[in-house]
Amino acid sequence: MRIAFIGKGGAGKSTISSTFARLLARRGNAVVAVDSDPMPGMCFGLGLPVVERPIPDDAVVEKADGEPGPRYRLRAGLHAVDALAAYSIAGADGVRLMSFGKTRGSWGDIARGQHAWSQILDELPAEGFDLVGDLPGGTRQPMTGWGKYADALLVVVEPTAKSMTTALRLSSLQRSKWNFSEIVAVVNRVSEPGDAAMVEVRTGLTVVGAIPNDSEVETADRAGLAPLDVAPNSPFVQSVEALVSECVLRYSSEQFDRSGPKPKESVA
Repeated sequence: MRIAFIGKGGAGKSTISSTFARLLARRGNAVVAVDSDPMPGMCFGLGLPVVERPIPDDAVVEKADGEPGPRYRLRAGLHAVDALAAYSIAGADGVRLMSFGKTRGSWGDIARGQHAWSQILDELPAEGFDLVGDLPGGTRQPMTGWGKYADALLVVVEPTAKSMTTALRLSSLQRSKWNFSEIVAVVNRVSEPGDAAMVEVRTGLTVVGAIPNDSEVETADRAGLAPLDVAPNSPFVQSVEALVSECVLRYSSEQFDRSGPKPKESVA
């Protein structure tokens, strides 16, 4: 499974994606949490302090003049699986967190590592690794291809006008060159019976999960802790577990040909 969570800032992507990754790992899957969000949300959900391990400069080389491909790549002999083992961070439940680094100056300061980060995702074997990504809020990263490693995009949508407007704009990625097999919605902070249906109508996206407005999530957030650790039986965790089950049915690796992924069948 290769999925990425996108949506408006503050919609709950990091909390949902990190909880999703851990629950998936508990099923025996080798899960990589793919963090391209400059905020540290995935760390908290994975039971980690605010840590990062960007790919160091000595692991990356610049291409020769006239050589095709991106400007930077992993040095010769450093393969994707080995780079993942060396530069990712172990989180709770065996999830490996791979971050492309956080900008503290100009973009050029971390450009080398970001190219290598993208190469690792491209070259990891589809069999053996499940990728669960968390992209920053808004449209910029998704629209410029940062989620291209994913077979499916899950748009986290709150039942608010601003969040649904962002989701509607992101739905245009269905026509992008990256050939995502599906772009679907996960409705977060549901408080009314008709919230999921309203999101479907307003965004045109199929809703594959509905997560209730849960005060225990806010309690965990205030403490900088993972909801899965603070309230493992909460409605939030139960709903994310149901989302994992749905996604396993829809996006398990055998469903896809990476050269042009399309689901074999869809689950209502």
